[in-house]
Amino acid sequence: MRSLQRSFLYCSLLLISAALSGCSQKFNDVNDTINLALFGELDTKLAQDEIQDLPYASIYARIADGPQAFMVLALAEPKINLNKHTTPSQQSVQLKWMSSDKGMLVTENGRIVKTLNLPQGNLIETSSSQPDPITLGLHLPLTPTSWQRSIDWQPGYHYGYTLRSEFTRQQNTIILSNDTPIEALHFTETVTASSLDIEYQNDFWLHPITGKVLKSRQKLAPNLPYVEITLLKPYS
Repeated sequence: MRSLQRSFLYCSLLLISAALSGCSQKFNDVNDTINLALFGELDTKLAQDEIQDLPYASIYARIADGPQAFMVLALAEPKINLNKHTTPSQQSVQLKWMSSDKGMLVTENGRIVKTLNLPQGNLIETSSSQPDPITLGLHLPLTPTSWQRSIDWQPGYHYGYTLRSEFTRQQNTIILSNDTPIEALHFTETVTASSLDIEYQNDFWLHPITGKVLKSRQKLAPNLPYVEITLLKPYS
Protein backbone atom coordinates (compact mmCIF):
# COMPACT_ATOMS: atom_id res chain seq x y z
CA MET A 1 0.00 0.00 0.00
CA ARG A 2 2.82 2.37 0.92
CA SER A 3 4.56 1.70 -2.42
CA LEU A 4 1.31 2.44 -4.28
CA GLN A 5 0.93 5.70 -2.38
CA ARG A 6 4.50 6.66 -3.21
CA SER A 7 3.97 5.83 -6.90
CA PHE A 8 0.76 7.85 -6.97
CA LEU A 9 2.51 10.80 -5.30
CA TYR A 10 5.39 10.59 -7.73
CA CYS A 11 3.11 10.52 -10.80
CA SER A 12 0.97 13.35 -9.44
CA LEU A 13 3.98 15.54 -8.82
CA LEU A 14 5.30 14.86 -12.30
CA LEU A 15 1.97 15.83 -13.90
CA ILE A 16 1.72 19.01 -11.87
CA SER A 17 5.33 19.90 -12.61
CA ALA A 18 4.82 19.29 -16.34
CA ALA A 19 1.80 21.57 -16.34
CA LEU A 20 3.67 24.33 -14.58
CA SER A 21 6.92 24.00 -16.54
CA GLY A 22 7.28 26.28 -19.54
CA CYS A 23 10.11 24.33 -21.20
CA SER A 24 11.68 20.90 -21.21
CA GLN A 25 14.72 22.04 -19.24
CA LYS A 26 12.50 23.26 -16.40
CA PHE A 27 10.65 19.96 -16.45
CA ASN A 28 13.94 18.03 -16.25
CA ASP A 29 15.13 20.16 -13.34
CA VAL A 30 11.88 19.62 -11.43
CA ASN A 31 11.91 15.93 -12.28
CA ASP A 32 15.44 15.59 -10.85
CA THR A 33 14.39 17.45 -7.70
CA ILE A 34 11.38 15.16 -7.17
CA ASN A 35 13.49 12.05 -7.69
CA LEU A 36 15.97 13.30 -5.12
CA ALA A 37 13.23 14.13 -2.62
CA LEU A 38 11.48 10.76 -2.94
CA PHE A 39 14.32 8.34 -3.52
CA GLY A 40 17.54 10.11 -2.49
CA GLU A 41 20.70 10.44 -4.51
CA LEU A 42 21.80 7.46 -6.57
CA ASP A 43 25.25 5.90 -6.80
CA THR A 44 27.31 6.75 -9.86
CA LYS A 45 28.47 3.64 -11.69
CA LEU A 46 30.27 3.41 -15.02
CA ALA A 47 30.80 0.41 -17.26
CA GLN A 48 34.30 -1.03 -17.43
CA ASP A 49 34.79 0.02 -21.04
CA GLU A 50 33.69 3.60 -20.22
CA ILE A 51 36.31 3.80 -17.47
CA GLN A 52 39.07 2.39 -19.65
CA ASP A 53 38.19 4.67 -22.57
CA LEU A 54 38.64 7.78 -20.45
CA PRO A 55 42.19 9.18 -20.68
CA TYR A 56 42.28 9.79 -16.91
CA ALA A 57 42.96 7.73 -13.82
CA SER A 58 39.78 7.36 -11.79
CA ILE A 59 38.26 6.25 -8.48
CA TYR A 60 34.91 5.79 -6.80
CA ALA A 61 34.50 7.65 -3.52
CA ARG A 62 31.78 7.60 -0.89
CA ILE A 63 31.54 9.98 2.08
CA ALA A 64 29.88 8.42 5.13
CA ASP A 65 26.61 6.81 3.91
CA GLY A 66 26.23 9.16 0.96
CA PRO A 67 26.03 8.27 -2.72
CA GLN A 68 29.00 6.86 -4.59
CA ALA A 69 30.76 9.51 -6.68
CA PHE A 70 33.01 9.07 -9.70
CA MET A 71 36.22 11.10 -9.49
CA VAL A 72 38.99 11.61 -12.05
CA LEU A 73 42.61 12.54 -11.57
CA ALA A 74 42.91 16.29 -12.14
CA LEU A 75 46.58 16.70 -11.22
CA ALA A 76 49.61 14.67 -10.10
CA GLU A 77 52.33 16.62 -8.31
CA PRO A 78 55.60 15.24 -6.91
CA LYS A 79 55.91 16.04 -3.21
CA ILE A 80 59.20 17.34 -1.90
CA ASN A 81 60.05 14.79 0.77
CA LEU A 82 62.75 15.78 3.25
CA ASN A 83 62.47 12.55 5.22
CA LYS A 84 65.90 10.93 5.25
CA HIS A 85 64.41 7.47 5.76
CA THR A 86 62.53 7.56 2.44
CA THR A 87 64.38 6.28 -0.63
CA PRO A 88 63.98 7.90 -4.08
CA SER A 89 61.75 5.01 -5.19
CA GLN A 90 59.43 5.79 -2.27
CA GLN A 91 59.06 9.51 -2.96
CA SER A 92 55.43 10.53 -2.80
CA VAL A 93 53.26 11.91 -5.56
CA GLN A 94 50.17 13.82 -4.51
CA LEU A 95 47.19 12.80 -6.62
CA LYS A 96 44.34 15.31 -6.76
CA TRP A 97 41.00 13.66 -7.54
CA MET A 98 38.10 15.87 -8.63
CA SER A 99 34.36 15.19 -8.67
CA SER A 100 31.71 16.83 -10.85
CA ASP A 101 30.67 19.10 -7.96
CA LYS A 102 34.30 20.29 -7.49
CA GLY A 103 34.96 18.26 -4.37
CA MET A 104 38.60 17.17 -4.15
CA LEU A 105 40.52 14.39 -2.44
CA VAL A 106 44.31 14.53 -2.30
CA THR A 107 46.04 11.19 -1.79
CA GLU A 108 49.59 9.97 -1.34
CA ASN A 109 50.12 6.28 -2.04
CA GLY A 110 46.45 5.70 -1.27
CA ARG A 111 46.26 7.74 1.95
CA ILE A 112 44.02 10.81 2.04
CA VAL A 113 46.23 13.73 3.14
CA LYS A 114 43.99 16.68 2.25
CA THR A 115 40.47 17.47 1.02
CA LEU A 116 38.67 20.46 -0.45
CA ASN A 117 35.00 21.48 -0.82
CA LEU A 118 33.55 18.51 1.05
CA PRO A 119 30.19 19.30 2.70
CA GLN A 120 30.88 17.97 6.20
CA GLY A 121 34.35 19.49 6.60
CA ASN A 122 37.87 19.15 5.30
CA LEU A 123 41.25 17.74 6.20
CA ILE A 124 43.51 20.77 5.76
CA GLU A 125 46.99 19.35 6.30
CA THR A 126 48.84 16.12 7.15
CA SER A 127 52.49 16.14 8.20
CA SER A 128 54.97 13.69 9.69
CA SER A 129 58.70 13.37 10.26
CA GLN A 130 58.34 9.61 9.72
CA PRO A 131 57.59 7.75 6.48
CA ASP A 132 54.05 6.42 6.19
CA PRO A 133 54.16 2.60 6.44
CA ILE A 134 51.78 2.53 3.47
CA THR A 135 54.43 4.30 1.40
CA LEU A 136 57.11 1.87 2.58
CA GLY A 137 54.86 -1.11 1.78
CA LEU A 138 52.70 -2.71 4.45
CA HIS A 139 53.10 -6.06 2.69
CA LEU A 140 56.87 -6.11 3.36
CA PRO A 141 58.09 -7.87 6.52
CA LEU A 142 60.46 -5.09 7.66
CA THR A 143 57.96 -2.24 7.37
CA PRO A 144 57.26 -0.55 10.74
CA THR A 145 53.78 -1.13 12.13
CA SER A 146 53.69 2.12 14.13
CA TRP A 147 53.43 5.68 12.86
CA GLN A 148 52.79 9.19 14.13
CA ARG A 149 51.50 12.24 12.27
CA SER A 150 49.97 15.66 12.85
CA ILE A 151 46.77 16.89 11.19
CA ASP A 152 44.70 20.07 10.87
CA TRP A 153 41.01 20.09 9.96
CA GLN A 154 37.93 22.27 9.67
CA PRO A 155 35.27 23.36 10.55
CA GLY A 156 36.51 24.81 13.81
CA TYR A 157 40.07 25.55 14.82
CA HIS A 158 41.62 22.09 14.92
CA TYR A 159 45.35 22.48 14.35
CA GLY A 160 48.36 20.36 15.24
CA TYR A 161 46.58 17.32 16.66
CA THR A 162 48.84 14.29 17.01
CA LEU A 163 47.59 10.92 15.79
CA ARG A 164 49.31 7.61 16.57
CA SER A 165 48.73 4.57 14.39
CA GLU A 166 49.20 0.84 14.81
CA PHE A 167 48.81 -1.41 11.75
CA THR A 168 47.54 -4.98 11.99
CA ARG A 169 47.24 -7.50 9.17
CA GLN A 170 43.90 -9.27 8.82
CA GLN A 171 42.86 -12.25 6.72
CA ASN A 172 43.05 -11.83 2.96
CA THR A 173 39.80 -10.55 1.49
CA ILE A 174 38.06 -10.62 -1.88
CA ILE A 175 37.08 -7.10 -2.93
CA LEU A 176 35.13 -5.94 -5.97
CA SER A 177 36.38 -3.39 -8.48
CA ASN A 178 33.95 -2.79 -11.34
CA ASP A 179 32.23 -6.03 -10.31
CA THR A 180 35.55 -7.88 -10.77
CA PRO A 181 36.63 -9.92 -7.72
CA ILE A 182 40.22 -9.31 -6.60
CA GLU A 183 42.05 -10.99 -3.75
CA ALA A 184 43.64 -8.33 -1.53
CA LEU A 185 45.71 -8.05 1.62
CA HIS A 186 43.67 -6.44 4.38
CA PHE A 187 45.28 -4.19 7.01
CA THR A 188 43.57 -2.25 9.77
CA GLU A 189 45.06 0.96 11.13
CA THR A 190 44.07 1.73 14.73
CA VAL A 191 44.34 5.51 15.16
CA THR A 192 44.52 7.16 18.58
CA ALA A 193 44.06 10.87 19.26
CA SER A 194 45.11 10.89 22.92
CA SER A 195 44.38 14.58 23.51
CA LEU A 196 40.75 13.99 22.50
CA ASP A 197 40.44 10.52 24.06
CA ILE A 198 39.29 9.19 20.66
CA GLU A 199 40.21 5.95 18.90
CA TYR A 200 39.03 4.68 15.51
CA GLN A 201 40.05 2.32 12.72
CA ASN A 202 40.94 2.77 9.08
CA ASP A 203 41.01 -0.13 6.61
CA PHE A 204 43.29 -0.65 3.61
CA TRP A 205 43.09 -3.38 1.00
CA LEU A 206 46.36 -3.86 -0.91
CA HIS A 207 47.52 -5.59 -4.07
CA PRO A 208 49.30 -8.75 -2.80
CA ILE A 209 52.36 -8.25 -5.03
CA THR A 210 52.88 -4.49 -5.33
CA GLY A 211 51.36 -3.38 -2.03
CA LYS A 212 49.42 -0.64 -3.82
CA VAL A 213 46.18 0.42 -2.16
CA LEU A 214 43.22 -0.92 -4.15
CA LYS A 215 40.52 0.11 -1.70
CA SER A 216 40.36 1.97 1.59
CA ARG A 217 38.03 3.30 4.25
CA GLN A 218 39.62 6.26 6.01
CA LYS A 219 38.33 8.67 8.63
CA LEU A 220 39.38 12.17 7.63
CA ALA A 221 39.77 13.41 11.22
CA PRO A 222 38.46 12.44 14.68
CA ASN A 223 35.15 14.28 14.21
CA LEU A 224 34.87 14.09 10.42
CA PRO A 225 33.25 11.25 8.42
CA TYR A 226 34.78 8.22 6.79
CA VAL A 227 35.62 8.25 3.09
CA GLU A 228 35.62 5.00 1.13
CA ILE A 229 37.77 4.89 -2.01
CA THR A 230 37.88 2.17 -4.67
CA LEU A 231 40.60 2.41 -7.32
CA LEU A 232 39.25 1.99 -10.86
CA LYS A 233 41.99 3.08 -13.24
CA PRO A 234 45.38 3.64 -11.60
CA TYR A 235 47.72 6.55 -12.21
CA SER A 236 50.87 5.53 -14.05
